[in-house]
Amino acid sequence: MTRIVLRGGSVVTASGPALADVAIEEGRITEVGRADPRPADEVVDASGRLILPGFIDAHSHADGLLADAEISTALLRQGVTTVIAGQDGVSYAPGDGAYASEYFAAINGPHPSYRGGGVAAFLAAADGTSPLNAAYVVPAGTVRFEVRGRDDGPASADERQRMADLVAQGMAGGAVGLSTGLDYVPGIFQDAEEIAALCAPVARAGGVYVTHMRGGYEANTAAGIAEIADISRRAAAEAGAPLPVHVSHFHADADIVLEQLDALEDAGVDATFDAYPYVRGCTLLGMPLLPPEVSMLPAREAVALLADPAHRESLREIGVARATQSASLGPDWPDMITLAHLAAPELAWAHGLTLRAAAERAGTTPIDFALDALAASRLECSAVMAVRSPRADAELARIFRHPAHIGGSDGIFVGAHPHPRAAGTFARYLRVFVRELGAWSWADAVHHLSALPARRFGLGRRGVVEAGAIADLVLVDPDAVADTATYESPRGHATGIDDVFVAGIRVLAGGEPTGALPGRGLRRTAAAS
Repeated sequence: MTRIVLRGGSVVTASGPALADVAIEEGRITEVGRADPRPADEVVDASGRLILPGFIDAHSHADGLLADAEISTALLRQGVTTVIAGQDGVSYAPGDGAYASEYFAAINGPHPSYRGGGVAAFLAAADGTSPLNAAYVVPAGTVRFEVRGRDDGPASADERQRMADLVAQGMAGGAVGLSTGLDYVPGIFQDAEEIAALCAPVARAGGVYVTHMRGGYEANTAAGIAEIADISRRAAAEAGAPLPVHVSHFHADADIVLEQLDALEDAGVDATFDAYPYVRGCTLLGMPLLPPEVSMLPAREAVALLADPAHRESLREIGVARATQSASLGPDWPDMITLAHLAAPELAWAHGLTLRAAAERAGTTPIDFALDALAASRLECSAVMAVRSPRADAELARIFRHPAHIGGSDGIFVGAHPHPRAAGTFARYLRVFVRELGAWSWADAVHHLSALPARRFGLGRRGVVEAGAIADLVLVDPDAVADTATYESPRGHATGIDDVFVAGIRVLAGGEPTGALPGRGLRRTAAAS
């Protein structure tokens, strides 16, 4: 295999960027410092650029989409070389993927090849099919669905054991942990006892518990954090091994976030978290409007209820009450929900409009438009959600400076008008929080976006630029790196990252994909591997 030499760039050390060449052979970094080119070497001019370890997106919904050239290019242009899939308790494996493909269709989309076989098969399906790597957390909601179906009642001891066995199989198949989505279904029906039982095999395998915690965050954060601590304690006691935790998209006022991270530390919990550099969120349209027992139904049954006059009025009242009482939406909810994805072709005109604007154009009320859209789309709808108390970048910087923060986009690519975080998160971290605010040094950026996530999720010798490490590398122009995706135009590719290597193979050259597909499903491993 040809040796590659990245010539004349700067490698970031603890004291800042320092001029250094980087040599790559057989997928690994072999030299950092002075690497004189040999006649047969491929030399890449890195002058004026930083040579950084590839970024790891700790919360991605590109589970089945990494083979899509447009999506993989959007990620590579941000410097992302690995995503952690299986988030929020719902994804394809284990089982045949049918539940996730219906309930999470507006978030993860359909998988091009996975039809069953569990975590090992999911990871195998990622080998050689994309320029990026994918690791996987076993989704606890999918596990529950495989054992209990759509029943919302408590699991019996036998059912908990069967679920735990599925989790153990997933960990043996290479998963890096377990995820829950406790505001989604069926996660909302899982109590701490059940989740702890599922986390015990994760602790034994050295994995991590990843959670979209219960209660909608914001003002309800303390209760969610207390439950996380309880789950960690219970699972550790059962497993005889500690259970590290990772809190997904931890967004609330900075004082609350920092206070609750201290609470986890005081409880003896080894915790990390991700938070993205945007104010608005994105989720299923039905999540803030429909009661969980309706969302849990097969789509055809839910659509029938929405069309039934005997149930429609009740669902209208429930939807308005749920949105109005939401901690993040409130009374102005029709103006705070922007339609990102509506699967019904006849509603394509509404993408990018607020719910109020779409309802006015359709000559109906916001709640009726929403319920009609959910019915027409068989519940396959998503929306970008504004918040009542937007946080300035300076406040986000207080959160991001916490040493336990990890970069995560919560990127959802499905839809005609998605949230810009899918295409912009990692470039925005660098533009705003390194270059403009100075909240991070370049060494801090490497810690938050590469080194810490590689260690936390057991991704082997990734996240560092040193001899022996896997050559997942990005070349960053520190003066030009920027996000271009906006709420109004959410698909713009990032700029300033034009060359990317995965396992030593150049996958982005001059800003364009090379067509190489060295990505693989990453199985949990020791940091020294």
